[in-house]
Parts: sequence; C-alpha cells; structure tokens
Amino acid sequence: MADELYAQLTTYEGRPAVVSCEGKDPVNAPMIRHWCEAMGDRNAAYRGRDAIAPPTMLQAWTMGGLSGHGGRTPAQDELFALLDEAGFRSVVATDCEQEYLRPLRPGDRITFDAVIESVSPRKTTKLGTGYFITTRTEVRTGGRTVGTHRFRILKYAPAAQLARVLSAQPATVPVAQHTSASRPAPALRPRPVINRDNEGFWQGVAGHRLLIQRCGGCGTLRLPWLPGCGACGSPDWDTVAASGSGTVFSYVVMHHPPFPAFDPPYAVGLIELAEGVRFVSNVVGVPCDKVRIGMPVDLEFLRVDDGLELPVFRAAAGEAVSPHEPGRHGGTAAGGGRMSPDTPAAPQPQEAV
Repeated sequence: MADELYAQLTTYEGRPAVVSCEGKDPVNAPMIRHWCEAMGDRNAAYRGRDAIAPPTMLQAWTMGGLSGHGGRTPAQDELFALLDEAGFRSVVATDCEQEYLRPLRPGDRITFDAVIESVSPRKTTKLGTGYFITTRTEVRTGGRTVGTHRFRILKYAPAAQLARVLSAQPATVPVAQHTSASRPAPALRPRPVINRDNEGFWQGVAGHRLLIQRCGGCGTLRLPWLPGCGACGSPDWDTVAASGSGTVFSYVVMHHPPFPAFDPPYAVGLIELAEGVRFVSNVVGVPCDKVRIGMPVDLEFLRVDDGLELPVFRAAAGEAVSPHEPGRHGGTAAGGGRMSPDTPAAPQPQEAV
C-alpha cells in the first residue's frame, strides 16, 4: 500500500498549483506598517519616502484572503484528497525557505506561479507518520523575479492512529480493547531545539527565570534570543530577568488540526511584557472565550510532563478561572514556579549566561 500510494503522490511533482496569479493589492505602506508593528520591527528602511518592504513579507503579497485566487489549479486539492482517503488527514506546516533577489517597494505589483516541487517518501516523526510536501512559489514584478518561497507541510496520521491507517481497520475500536497494556503512552510535547544561541534562555527557564537579552552596545532589549542586535549590530549582550507582568497584545484560539499532547481548544497569546518586548506562549487560568486583548497576565512555569517545563502566562487576579488548561496532563506548575506577587516591577540585571 505504501509504495503504491507514494507512486501516485509523486505523479504530482512538477505540476503547477497556481498559474499567472496577480497579488490582490500592490505593495503598500499600510500593510508594511501593520507588519512592522506586529513584529516589533523598527528598522528605518521600512519607513519614509524611499521605504522598502520587509523581505520576509514576500509571501504576504501573494495571499488571496478568504476569496482565494483565480489561478489555482486542482492539482494540490487532488494530492491532498489522495492523502485524506488513505488516512493521512492531519496537517502541520514544518518550515519555509525564502530567497530574495531584490527589494519590493510600495507601488510594485506582483505576479506569481506555484508548483508542487516534491513529495517525500513516507517519514515517521514524533507527531506521526506521513509525507512532506514542498510547494515552490516564484514572485515577480515587472516581469523580473524578485524572490522565491518554498513552503513545506507534513500530511500525516497521528501516532495513535497509525496502526489503524496502515491496516485499514475500522475507526471504531471496542472500549473493552483499551486495556492498560494496549493503550499507547501519552504523547509528549515537542521538545525545544536548543543551540548555542538560545541555550542561556532555557537555562533561565530551568531556574524559573524568563531571561531577556540586552544589547551590550545600545541597551536594546530583545526576545526571542538572537546572536546579534538588530538595532546596532553589536554581538555583545547580557541579560535581565523579566518581572513577570504583561498584557495580551494579540492571541489566537487553537481548535484544529489536533496535535498529540495538546488538548484543544487552547489560547496562544502574544504577550507584551512590562519590559516592552513580546513573547509567544499559552494563556492559562481563563476560558479561551474570555481571553481579550489588553488582559493583564502574570508569568508562571508549567510542568507539562516529567521532562519539560515551559513559561506560560496566567490571567491576573480578578479574571475568570478556567477548569481547562492546555497540556497539563495531570501535572502542576513546579513548586514555586509561579512568580511571586512580591517580584519587583523593574527587571534586575543578571549576569550573561
């Protein structure tokens, strides 16, 4: 079955997914401004008469919104239908690669084509087993290519469903068969990728501190951690510990697709810390439909399983209490993990880690 399915999937390699589409809007200053505000990017190159668009907005100019684009072909829908019928119904975006050949400027009108570049052989990951699909989009203006965008997704069957998918067994399994011996072990949260650029951050988490980088050249604070300062370029830095206070700057409530180890619905917030930087994490302690922009939150550290503890943000005192918290799996915040009410409002300098 696997070889036959893969043989079918590879017939879609090289087939166009989008042909001769035009961007819904020209490159424009309002969208650039909204993007920079959301990202906290204050680069002067994106403002003023000679402004350029942030290169990472390349995909934004190709998006069709709810109405979509007229140049879509049926190829991608057919490919996904084959995978859905075979039981690989879950999807997760895994990564993207972009190449920039020249900057886009307000007033530029873009056209683009997309092709299904590749379908991988069947792969097994921590999420489950499935196929990686890569789509390549070429963006042009004035007939010249300005950039390319490769977007990769995984269409997969979650690990708990894989045996049924591969054996084509009925979806319904009698409850009596779910014995302690046959029940799969609880899925674990994905582990962070720790490298030399962010190792100090995770050391801080282990010590129940949310550490913010501070540039040694200009004093600019930054989070997430980076090897150099985006404001002045200095590679020198030390850290300050976040006070733990913040507000919800923006948020989404995740319902679909389901992921092992996550229990939807759950709220993911962009938290603006008292120090001025922003951080993405779960919002807990309040029903998802009660999360609101501007809601005050406090930092705490949540043990999601025996091997992983994460910084999350709890609705401040006075907000509704939620009986449903994401990823708790019967665990609780580690002893003393929640920030104390006596934590000082101003960040205290810490030694560089």
